Amino acid sequence: MQSKQPQIGFDRFIPLEWACAAIRVRAGASSLDDLNQLINARHSGPAAKKKTRTVLNRLWLEPRSDLVDFAERGVKIYREASDTPTSALTWGMALATYPFFGKVAEIVGRLTALQGDCTSAELHRRMAEIFGEREGTRRMTNMVLQSQASWGAIERVDKGKRIIRTPPIQLDASPAAAWLAEACVRYAGRSLLVAGIGSNPVIYPFSLGGSSSYLLSKCRSLEIRVDSAGNQLVGLAT
Repeated sequence: MQSKQPQIGFDRFIPLEWACAAIRVRAGASSLDDLNQLINARHSGPAAKKKTRTVLNRLWLEPRSDLVDFAERGVKIYREASDTPTSALTWGMALATYPFFGKVAEIVGRLTALQGDCTSAELHRRMAEIFGEREGTRRMTNMVLQSQASWGAIERVDKGKRIIRTPPIQLDASPAAAWLAEACVRYAGRSLLVAGIGSNPVIYPFSLGGSSSYLLSKCRSLEIRVDSAGNQLVGLAT
């Protein structure tokens, strides 16, 4: 499953306002012109506008063919539950679409798990070990961090040298929580332990709530099985 995901860089800062506008367009509640006006107000150059639209297209407007159904179910949640945080839905699409975004989230989640904060230097070092010591790696990591800060996941202090995790957003075992759990599986590209879904570092800004087994059983795209050691695993339904 992981091999099917192209290694596309999340290389633009996407404010939460733009993500909200994009999902409204996908849901038929707003026009593409409204989204373009937001982008045009910040970017004057055609190259910057094009790159930004590419990220937003892959997140919501024109998702990959294997993610169309996943995106549609996210939009359905948005339509039917007005109190669903748009940040949770966009986070799920980013995890499923951009492995790079997911890796930044995973490392931030792990580094901040104990004390609630970490240094940017440590994050950049870990990312360089995985993706190479290149300027592009550092720049894209910063774009993801800036976006995650706009989405309410972290605060960047000391001129960006330190990252502080914000209190998690409670999803209260809602349909969005099950959908976000599916995003974890899609990012991982393999089956995951059911018991570990709620504490998965890639969704560190959110608390799913409720029983993981019950939550995952409500998602028709997932299936739960038991391995030879008696552990419950969850993967994409075949």
